[in-house]
Amino acid sequence: MLILDSGGVTRLAERSRQAAALILALREQDLWPPFVPSVVLVECLQGHPGRDALANSFLKTCDIVEEISEPLARRAALLRRRARRGSAVDALVVALAEPGGTVLTSDLGDLSALAQHSRGVRVEKV
Repeated sequence: MLILDSGGVTRLAERSRQAAALILALREQDLWPPFVPSVVLVECLQGHPGRDALANSFLKTCDIVEEISEPLARRAALLRRRARRGSAVDALVVALAEPGGTVLTSDLGDLSALAQHSRGVRVEKV
């Protein structure tokens, strides 16, 4: 399972050769489409149709997870407590990737700290 945080969405939404190559590689590994928790949209969108056009176009290729269940929210809270860092959104991203998923991010710090307390979640820089 592949989960994107806001940095992952932003980087992959770029119209660059690097982003296209990474998306192709992820497809070849059967890791496409990625999952994006709806709360991530708060961080990666600006609320302006023009400025959000690339991200919105990209998000149409993703599976948006609209519902955050109570057990998932509680698991995210536990991860935040154990890591002693990370936002609520970061913790939800890592919790959603459990067990054994991968999170793509442009910011390794908080997500890696949270993943250290997860059930086999890997965090990779995009």
